Amino acid sequence: MATTPTYEQFATVSKEQFEKASAQIAKGYEEYTTFSKANVDALIQAGTVLAKGFEELSKRTLAYSQSSLESGAAAGKAALGVKTVRDLVDLQSSYTKSTLDTALAESAKMSELSVKVANEAFQPINARLNATIEKLGKPLAA
Repeated sequence: MATTPTYEQFATVSKEQFEKASAQIAKGYEEYTTFSKANVDALIQAGTVLAKGFEELSKRTLAYSQSSLESGAAAGKAALGVKTVRDLVDLQSSYTKSTLDTALAESAKMSELSVKVANEAFQPINARLNATIEKLGKPLAA
C-alpha cells in the first residue's frame, strides 16, 4: 500500500528546507559582511599611506622651494659684489649648473618617493584583489 504525502509531512519537509536555506543565507551574509569590511579596511589603509606620502612630498617640495629661494638670493647678493663682467658670467654659470644639479637630484628623490608611496598604498588593495580572486576561484559550497 502506497502512502500519500500528508500535509504534516509536507509542512515538516518545507520547514526543514526553509531552515536549511535560512542558515545558508545567514552564513553567506556574514561572509559578505566580513569580506566587505576587509575591503573597506584595505581602502582606508591605502588612503592613510597616500595621505602620509603626500604630506612628505609636500614637505620636501616646500623645503626645496625655500632652499632654491635662499640660493637665488645668495647668488643675487654675490652678483652685486662682482668687479668684472667675466666674474659675473662665471658666477651665473656656476649658479646655473648648481641649480640644475640640485633640481635633477631633487627630482630623482621625489620620483623615488612617489613610486615608494604608490607601491605601499597599493599593497593593501592588491591583497584584497588576491583574496577576491581566490574567493571567486573556489567552487560554491553545496
